[in-house]
Amino acid sequence: MHLGALFISHHVLTSGSVRETARRFQLSPSTVSTAIRHLETELAMKLTERASGELVTLLASGRVLEGLVPITAAIGELGQFAGHDAAAADAHAAWASRIPLKIVTMERFLEVADQGSINRAARRLRLGQPQLSLQLANLEKFLGGRLFERQAQGSVLTEEGRRAYQVFTAISQAWNDLKSSADERYRRTARSLRIGSIIPTGSESWVARCLGSLVSEWNARRSNNAISLVSMTADDLREALKSGRIDVAILDSVFGLESFRHRELLQTDMVVIAPPDSTETNVADLVAGHAICMPSPRTGLGHAAMAFSYERGPNRRFRSQDITAADSLPVIVDLVANHGYVSFLGRVSAMPIADKVRIVNLDEHLPMSYHVAFNHRKAAADACAVIIEAAARITSEPVAQTERVRESAA
Repeated sequence: MHLGALFISHHVLTSGSVRETARRFQLSPSTVSTAIRHLETELAMKLTERASGELVTLLASGRVLEGLVPITAAIGELGQFAGHDAAAADAHAAWASRIPLKIVTMERFLEVADQGSINRAARRLRLGQPQLSLQLANLEKFLGGRLFERQAQGSVLTEEGRRAYQVFTAISQAWNDLKSSADERYRRTARSLRIGSIIPTGSESWVARCLGSLVSEWNARRSNNAISLVSMTADDLREALKSGRIDVAILDSVFGLESFRHRELLQTDMVVIAPPDSTETNVADLVAGHAICMPSPRTGLGHAAMAFSYERGPNRRFRSQDITAADSLPVIVDLVANHGYVSFLGRVSAMPIADKVRIVNLDEHLPMSYHVAFNHRKAAADACAVIIEAAARITSEPVAQTERVRESAA
């Protein structure tokens, strides 16, 4: 990690703006963004995200900002050492943001100072002596002064070297404090099995119950891999799988899973859920008489429902303002149950809330399927097996009941 990147990151986290930082330091926005990404990678945590085109700093950034304060203070001392007046704020900031010096180089300098010998330090660092000597020479060139006196008994710090030793020690200690937390997060992440799922309709839904069964059974086995759970849309789940942020995903669409191992969890069909006091008997009348709220096309269910709506919708409501997209199924259920909306769900998701809404069949059978995708980890494959068994057990009874209703209606 370069000192310049740490100085840039400190300003971004303080100002909350990549562009303002770029303007102040006369850098390109891409250079500033790269500095933040490198810091996030080094610390194994997300510090910022984009929201409505603006940079938003996350809660974790506050602790990191505190940890960067002693580093930026030491950079100010380093600027004075190198002949840059910290009182000239703009000139100092422009210089500090471009410092090419790596923390690893400073730590190698500290090792030479502690050992009193380039040869001994090179052996401990497992580096070639010429390589280490060249790095020290470049460091002296950057600071504009000699740091060591080469003597018969070894290398002794000069006055400038002792001053550099104090500055570099402060930077190294502050950086190692930040990194120690990151190392522990890396270890936790390596042990953790990260499960992502589509958003459940509620605690009674088959998705929530599958995940509950997974956690209970997994912990009963006393597995070495702790489980962490997160819910998001199908699009986000695919991206999280690709980036490695999750190991297993429960999705309502098979689209985009070609590069992952995946298995079908269950099959069902789409239905309309309507207010409990509604009287319309077919889909056309329901959508003509009620506002619509459905998952967005970023979900597999929302994509299928939207396609069905545009292909078969007989009137204006499928293209007017009273169609609301919401990627929160509990909100959709509340809108239907209590506010007169209609929506679309998979039958297996609608059955557990049959006491809250009316379930109306479509005019024609529209099949849906749910899948579980996972990466190469053995723990991920093991978790998938548990999820598949739980899904089969949890959904078998309501699905069977639904089939009997459909057969009797036929």
